Amino acid sequence: MPEWSIRAGNREDKYETTWQIGRRKDKPMTETVKVDIAVVGGGSGGLSVAAGAAQMGASVLLFEKGHMGGDCLNYGCVPSKATIAAAHAAAVFRHAGRFGIAPQTPGVDAAALRRHVQEVIAAIAPHDSVERFEGLGVRVVEAPARFVGRRQLEGGGVRVQARWIVLATGSAPVVPPIPGLDGLPFLTNETVFDLEETPGHLLVLGGGPVGIELAQAHRRLGAEVTVVQRGPILPRDDADAVAFIRARLVREGVRLCENAAVTAASGGSGAVTLHFETEGRGETIQGTHLLVAAGRRPVLEDLDLNAGGIAWTPAGVTVDSRLRASDKRVFAVGDLAGELHFTHVAGYHAGIAIRNALFRLPAKADTTAAPWVTYTDPELAHVGFTEAEATQAFRRKVRVLRHDFAENDRAQAERETEGFVKAVVGPGRRVLGATIVGRHAGELIQPWVLAVSQKLRIGALAGMIAPYPTLGEASKRAAGSYYTDALFGLRTRCLVRFLMRFA
Repeated sequence: MPEWSIRAGNREDKYETTWQIGRRKDKPMTETVKVDIAVVGGGSGGLSVAAGAAQMGASVLLFEKGHMGGDCLNYGCVPSKATIAAAHAAAVFRHAGRFGIAPQTPGVDAAALRRHVQEVIAAIAPHDSVERFEGLGVRVVEAPARFVGRRQLEGGGVRVQARWIVLATGSAPVVPPIPGLDGLPFLTNETVFDLEETPGHLLVLGGGPVGIELAQAHRRLGAEVTVVQRGPILPRDDADAVAFIRARLVREGVRLCENAAVTAASGGSGAVTLHFETEGRGETIQGTHLLVAAGRRPVLEDLDLNAGGIAWTPAGVTVDSRLRASDKRVFAVGDLAGELHFTHVAGYHAGIAIRNALFRLPAKADTTAAPWVTYTDPELAHVGFTEAEATQAFRRKVRVLRHDFAENDRAQAERETEGFVKAVVGPGRRVLGATIVGRHAGELIQPWVLAVSQKLRIGALAGMIAPYPTLGEASKRAAGSYYTDALFGLRTRCLVRFLMRFA
């Protein structure tokens, strides 16, 4: 509320607005503002909400306690893909012999590699910067925020009362409760890209996408690498596709310790030891560096959700199908709202939140057609049902189609014939899902994403015209195989013979 003040020696009637309160030395610095939308978190989901809402005319305030762009820009997608690109370049030198070019062992300059990664981040950072968002009309407070009441947030000396709140604080690496681990100088995705030297022997704890991507990249950049995984690597993906990844990793010299239960960790800087059991046998492995890639957890601890009346669990904020929390004017997006911890899912969630908040549309989140890609070489991409999931859900009404890269002319020309396209077709010839393992699988999966999301029939893909020679022909061939038996079967031959009599 505004207040009147009388200063000694000079009567001065002064009307202090809420943003002036606190500038006097005897009061804490607290500014109170009202906005349409308050966003907590400047990663993919939060920035998408803030930019979209501001450009549509809403007043928006954004809290970000760390670097704008969040995990994806600073510690995740961008630096990892920049590192993978460098590793691919190194692999090209080693395997040039298959093209009649003398292979070489590449020299890796770790300092220059680190500069490359930082330059890529710096090139993208302006798009996510404070300056850009302030230019869009978003007020940015560079501080953490917490609930201090119903739809009230406070952080950085600012108290915000918002019509709508969007929580987008993302996730952080999980550190498993392994005895001795907390006393070791281990790496995570938030620190591994700051290394100024190539590890002598990198131990990777975790065989999910992050662990496997970085394991292969570091091996190609000259490190010895061992992956220790509790179960099989890439457990969420199609087993046939994972077999190609496993074979390539082993061939490149990555040691895989699958179905290994880690019991303890010991050592110190430059000499880290993991103790684990496989098939009842105790084993140890020692390396110079340890990368912990054992999953992600939602970042909740600074929010004080209870003060805002927001229900939550260790898995994230409890939301309904419209991404609304227990307070229906509070949304959670991205890693806070589900198990699909992907940048593109956070961006999709942002659109759902905006449609609900700004336009009062009862939009619901549906991630059944959300794809994911593991950026190994070969890449592994997936959307919709896997073969196992579809078979369980639809039983005998499922057909599995497959076309191998070895039968694709472009793959043969580029000597990249490992992999396949696998599609799952259900009742009514509807495309239920697809898995692709092979070169550029992340690009090739996109027509299948459209097919799953729009409930297309397999004929839509079988009938498209694919340019020759491209890897994309593999998708058309896989789809076309649905009709092979009918098209070239006995009934068709009999029909053709009958019609030819009257030609």
